[in-house]
Amino acid sequence: MSTSLGPLARLALRRVVEAVPLLLLVSAIAFGLLQLVPGGPLEVYLANPGVRPEDLERLKRALGLDRPLWVQYVSWLGAFVTGDWGYSFSDGRPVLVRVIERLPASAELLAASFMLAVAAALPAGLIAAVRRGTRVDRTLSGLAAVGVSLPAFWLGLMLQLTFAIGLGWLPSAGRAAEGSLGARLSFLVMPAAVLAFVHAAAWMRYLRASMVEVLSAPFVTAAGARGLPARTRLLRHALPNALAPVATVVLLDAALLVPGAVVTESVFAWPGVGSLFTEALGRRDYAVLMALLMASSVAVIAFNLLADLLHAWLDPRVRV
Repeated sequence: MSTSLGPLARLALRRVVEAVPLLLLVSAIAFGLLQLVPGGPLEVYLANPGVRPEDLERLKRALGLDRPLWVQYVSWLGAFVTGDWGYSFSDGRPVLVRVIERLPASAELLAASFMLAVAAALPAGLIAAVRRGTRVDRTLSGLAAVGVSLPAFWLGLMLQLTFAIGLGWLPSAGRAAEGSLGARLSFLVMPAAVLAFVHAAAWMRYLRASMVEVLSAPFVTAAGARGLPARTRLLRHALPNALAPVATVVLLDAALLVPGAVVTESVFAWPGVGSLFTEALGRRDYAVLMALLMASSVAVIAFNLLADLLHAWLDPRVRV
């Protein structure tokens, strides 16, 4: 039996090997930039009149901040790759514990927004392509242009003013970890809708463009000449071919849901990883910031790898 790797396995292995120096470069740049921020991680103690200079020096030694920058980086990197993400400067708790505590809320928000975006983009892009040039197409394309252009924080504030303050239908912020399904969904609706609307708008435009191109392809015209119904030509011939490039774009774009959730979670006080990043940024909690930056980088690279593998599976020409 041959032990050689298949084309997809070789591609995956090559992408993983290429990701290692990229992650090292990202970590080094992020670590250096954080150290250049004025004030440093001990700035939160400077405003306290009870903190003496000798106390600050003792904290520097305890946190290893008195060592050269490259020594600090090598020490951090060695601990990080072994699962020791350090301790939070703000409360002294392990960084990994703080991140894991916030993951369920972020996973819930990202999963809901991804499903909403796909559920909205797929029929909208399909209808716009089939009704190309009509009022329906212009309306859907206009909504997509609005969705691509609107800042997420502004859209979130408008939803809060309308549905929470004006109408009183939904809670303005927070998350219900317990209670009935309806109560939990009421907190989830607006933040998920903001993330979904922004991404669905872009995905709808990609799908419409891809469908318009496929619908004019010779094999679709030949299927119509053979007497196949329009529904069959659309769903069995055109749509699968149009979805191939769009699926790759969706996977690449889905990686941006993670950093994109920072703004949305902050607006809606959603207790996820994004709001943790905002809190750590305000408190100059470098250990938490580095952990979240690296986790986001790994997520982006992982989604790019999945997109490459999906593209190679759908189009064997790119496997070499």
